[in-house]
This record gives sequence, structure tokens and C-alpha cells, in this order.
Amino acid sequence: MSNPIIENQKITDTLEQNYMPYAMSVIISRAIPEIDGFKPSHRKLLYTMYSMGLLKGNKTKSANVVGQTMKLNPHGDSAIYETMVRLTEGNQALLHPLVESKGNFGRQYSRDMAYAASRYTEVKLSRICSEIFADIDKNTVDLVDNYDGTMKEPTLLPTTFPNILVNPNQGIAVGMASNICSFNLKEICNTTIAIMKKPNIKTSEIMEQLLAPDFSTGGEIIYNPKTMQDIYETGRGSFKIRAKYRYDRKENCIDILEIPYTTSIEAIIEKIVEIVKLGKAKEISDIRDETDLSGLKITIDLKKGTDPEKLMAKLFKMTPLQDSFGCNFNVLINSSPRVMGIKELISEWIIFRKDCIRRAITFDIAKKTDKLHLLKGLEKILLDIDKAIRIVRETEEDSMVIPNLMNGFSIDKIQAEYVSEIKLRNLNREYILNRTKEISELISELEELKLTLSDEKRIEKIIEKQLKEVSKKFGEERKSSIIDEENIQTIVEDETVEDYKLKLFRTEHNYIKKISLVSLRSSGEQKLKDNDRIVDEIEISNTAEALFFSDKGEVYKLKVNDIPDCKASQLGEYIPNLLGLSDDETIVAMTATIDFEGYVMFCFENGKIAKIPLESYKTKLNRKKLTNAYSLISKLVKILFITEECDMVAYSNIGKVLVFSSDSVPIKTTKNSRGVNVLESKKGSVLADVKFLSETEFKNPDYYRKKIPAVGCFLKDEDATLSQMSLFN
Repeated sequence: MSNPIIENQKITDTLEQNYMPYAMSVIISRAIPEIDGFKPSHRKLLYTMYSMGLLKGNKTKSANVVGQTMKLNPHGDSAIYETMVRLTEGNQALLHPLVESKGNFGRQYSRDMAYAASRYTEVKLSRICSEIFADIDKNTVDLVDNYDGTMKEPTLLPTTFPNILVNPNQGIAVGMASNICSFNLKEICNTTIAIMKKPNIKTSEIMEQLLAPDFSTGGEIIYNPKTMQDIYETGRGSFKIRAKYRYDRKENCIDILEIPYTTSIEAIIEKIVEIVKLGKAKEISDIRDETDLSGLKITIDLKKGTDPEKLMAKLFKMTPLQDSFGCNFNVLINSSPRVMGIKELISEWIIFRKDCIRRAITFDIAKKTDKLHLLKGLEKILLDIDKAIRIVRETEEDSMVIPNLMNGFSIDKIQAEYVSEIKLRNLNREYILNRTKEISELISELEELKLTLSDEKRIEKIIEKQLKEVSKKFGEERKSSIIDEENIQTIVEDETVEDYKLKLFRTEHNYIKKISLVSLRSSGEQKLKDNDRIVDEIEISNTAEALFFSDKGEVYKLKVNDIPDCKASQLGEYIPNLLGLSDDETIVAMTATIDFEGYVMFCFENGKIAKIPLESYKTKLNRKKLTNAYSLISKLVKILFITEECDMVAYSNIGKVLVFSSDSVPIKTTKNSRGVNVLESKKGSVLADVKFLSETEFKNPDYYRKKIPAVGCFLKDEDATLSQMSLFN
């Protein structure tokens, strides 16, 4: 009976014998980049081009390079050519393209723009590859047999800068993946030098050097310090990047000029068309791709009266015009995959680079030692050139020339062979003197090289010098700008806001109540917590924006329609929860506005008053918190809001009163202005209160009216009595 076709086998054995070797092959030999920043497919292609002399020569047909690369890379020509396409300057996928190109290589930002066939395009290595292959002929990296043992290829490339972080790299292996974003070359070089000089450097210090990722397609990095710190420390995390645009007022259109690295023109246009058809972007009348030789351009025609900033805020939220880049800094270190943060990754590169330099120095020492050995043999010939000629002439057998020279001048076989190969015309004193002059130079150079080889600091100096040279020669300004996350405009999901009149009530215990006027007319007494009282009462529309000033010098902005409606019989919303206040922070004043007209009067204990336009707190972007909203130099006594100029009354703690016009207080556009002197101090007195004159019952207000700054007058008994009566009424 014949053996069965199907045999039972343990699943663990199958995994171990068949699946694991495949998985390891994909991880190590295909998908995950190594410390030089390359996958094997990249390295084989670039080394082939280097071997073809394409670092300095003229461009050659891409098909020629693809064919030669197949000697190292057993994959098909299409796979090799696709690898080349991404490395070219024409494709624009890399911050620093490694291949100069001629012809159509498509575009990284276009899904449908196909590249031309390899027989039509031409390539050579770009200038920066001189740093990729620096000293590769000096045994700086290991060379191994290719797949059929007919050639040698490098296991790594001795790049003089951390290419692993300068150009982006993505790979999907078995059970793991790698996704490394690109960073600015200048910033990476400076960061590497900083880490080398200070191995225990903190992440915050690295972030001062390495601002954020940088992409060949530009765009705006939405910067969140905590998110970026996590990425720098762990090598994992996600940050947002969005498109750059400009509004053409004359043509009433928006031009998208840079898009996120992770998306394409076609994906953006398709999504915008989709939301237009769904009626979610009625402001758009047309969209088209106007990309040409000058660069990327998507044009969006707008309907009359459209606010371009509001529309873009909506498109950022609903389309790939804003996208995320997920970082996974997974790199092979000594054939083992490791996910590392910026500091650890650069430190590993420094270790690798030091080894390259040591190997190059060792190579130079060996070469110079051999040369010195030959020249010392030549130096002995100088003692008696005639004797050397006589030995050669009188030796009867050719095979005895070398032994006779060795015996005649006490030199070894290698030196004797070198001397015997010298042409007859060079056996003169001048030639030999010129050659032997190099001996002292070689001895000095060898001493220097041996000192460098044994001195870690000297090697670090070499790396630092090379990094500075690379930065100077190839460094460019950032292509991706950085925008703080706090400056990002957000949009309300439902833009249809019901408009109705209402009243806002703020209580001393930090509660806010939003009650419509209709509900207020039919409601009973306001419900408050024990010992609580209403301190602010504002009548406004539901479309307004509320501003809350805290005792920390900050203002919180909240759309009134975001505040839940309530009834008089309810306590309302707790403001710290609504605004996200810190534990020791409290609200000291509130106002609401639709058009941001009017002024805020900040009254300080030192007698100064700052008059700030409410317009100063209006932002194009929907920021919920503004820092440095007012000065904290002196204790804040009161905040008053005025829509038109009026008379005001300032009180000191010693009973002095000053009447003045708000018009006499100059306007300050800087929010945290210290203000101007209004009530002058007398015998250490301070400002205690400020009211509107309309709130008092002074019989003769002009008695207290003075030109500011002034000390004021003592309150008259008759006015003091009226003030007390009004308190009890």
C-alpha cells in the first residue's frame, strides 16, 4: 500500500519548521530597515549603481540599472524598478532623494500618476550618496556573497549621517511593522551632536533641537508637546498633519498647495465630491486638480458669501486634508527588531558609525604601515645604489635576484621585490630621496591614526565634523511648518444654531444657569445652593459667545449654545467641570458677546486700570482658552464690561472717592497690559472698588471728579448715608 498523500503533523512543528523561517526571512531580509536607514532592496540597488560608477558619471537608462541589480536582487525587474522610483527626486517621496532622475517617475502625492517604463527614464546617484558610501572601499562594513555566490555586497552602508531618520521608511513584516517618519537633516545632525556630547540628555532638550517631523510634501504639523514627547521617548505614537492652502479673493477660490504625506490628490478630491453630494459642503461649487510642472494644486471654487476659513475647518475634519501619521520606529539592530525612541535610535547609529570609523582607520593604518615598510627598504638602497645595480647585474639566475638583494641590504622579500621592480631610470639619488622623504610623514600620520583609534573622544570629533559638513552641504529649511494644536479651529457638528433670547446667571459658588426668557417669565424663584448668590446676570442671544475670566490671568471661551439649557428650579452647570478648570482656579468675571464690541476694564489694587478692547479676545481659530488674558502684576480688584463710554467711580480703602470718565483711560491693545494710573495712593492706600456712576446716588458727583491720575476726595457724609441706605433697600 502506498503512503498517504496527507500526513498528520503537529501544528507547532509546522509553525517551527515552515512558518518561522519564512517569518524571520521577511523581517530580516525584506521589510524592516536597518540602522543605515535601508532595507535590503534599497541597499542592493544603490550599491549596484555605485559599482556602475553612477556617483560621478552621466545618467544611464533605468533599465540598465534594473538589469545589473538583478545580480544582487533575485526579485523581478518590476519590483526593483518600483524600489528605484521611490528613491528618485522626480517622485518626491524623500526629503533628500538618493537618485537623480530624468523622465516621468510619477509623484508620491498622486495615486493615478503612473511612472514611465524603465526604458524611457534615466538615473544616477545624487550628490548626497557620496555620504552614503563614504569610505566603503576601506572595509568600513562587512561584505557578503550575493545569492549565487558570484559577487560581494555590503550588509550595511556606512552613511555619515543618521539616514534612518532623515528619509521616511515603511515596511510590513510578519507580526510586526515599521513606520518611520522623516526629520529635517539640519535638525537631525544637531540632535545627534547633542546626544553624542551629552549621553544623558533629556527628551525636553532633544525637542529643542529636533522640532518635529518634516516631510517632502510639506503641510502643517499639528504640534502637541505631550504627543511628540511620547513619540520621541517610545518610538510609538501618532501625530496629525494637514494641508496648506491660500484663499484667492479675486477668483473666490481656495488653492490647496501642500497635502499630508499620507494621502493623495485623488483621495482628497473623491472625499470632497462625496460630502458635496451628501449636502455637507454646500459652499463648494466646483473642485479640480490643477497640478502641473510647477507643483501640486487642488482648486476649490466657492459660492458667493462663503467663509473660506470655516469651510476649510470643516474639510480638515471631514476629508484627508488632515490626516494622521502613525509612528513605529522599529529597526533591525544586529538582526533583532527593536522599537526605539529618538535618543536610543540615534545612540545606536552613533555606535554603528564609530565602528565604521574605527574600521576605516584600521584600514589606513595597515595601508600606511605596508607603504612605510617598502619605503624603509628603499631607504637602505640609498646607502649604495651602485651596489644594488651590481648585485642585479652580476646575478646569473633571475630567481636569485631577490635573495641576493635581501642578503646584500638586510631587507625582507617584500622590500626586495619592491626594489627590484623599480625602473632603471628611477635608480637615481633624486628619485630615491623624494620617495624616502615620505617616511617621516608616514610615521607621523601613523602615530596620529593610532592615537585616534584608541581615543573615543577623537572619533566623536570626527563624527561631529562630518555631521556639520553634511548639514552645511545638504541641509535645507523645513518643508513642513509647525502649528500649535491650540491654534486649530474646530467646528460644531451641527452648524444650525437655534437663535433665541436668554439670560445667563453666574453664582458666587461657580454655577452657571442658562434660562430662555420665555421660560424665565413663567418660572418661580431662582434655586441656589445655601449661602450662594448671583454675581453676574447677562441677557444675550443663543448665538453669542461667553467669556470667563479666571483668577490665573486666563480667559475661557465657550459658545452659549454649548451651555445646556436649564430651569430656574435647577442649580445649573458647575463651571469648573464645564471649562476644565484646575483645582485651584476660579472664575472672577463673565461676559457674553455676539460682535465683540466694547471694552474690558481691569481694575487693580495698585490704582491702575487697563482698558482692553473686547476685540482682543476674538480669535479666527476656535480656541477655548487664551493665556495672559490680563496682567497679574498687581492684585485684581474688579472687572467691568462697557459697550460705550461712561462715568465711573473708584474707591480707596481709606474712604477716598474719584469720579472719572472711562474715555479718559487710554485703550491698550496688549491683553496683559498693566494699565494706567487712575487712583493715586496716599499713605499706602489701595484701590478697593470700582463702580459705574449710575449705580451711585451722589448728590454732587462733580465734587469727586478729578483729572486722572488723582487721589480723590473723602466721601461726604450725605453720600455715605445714601450709599448705606441703598445697601439695605
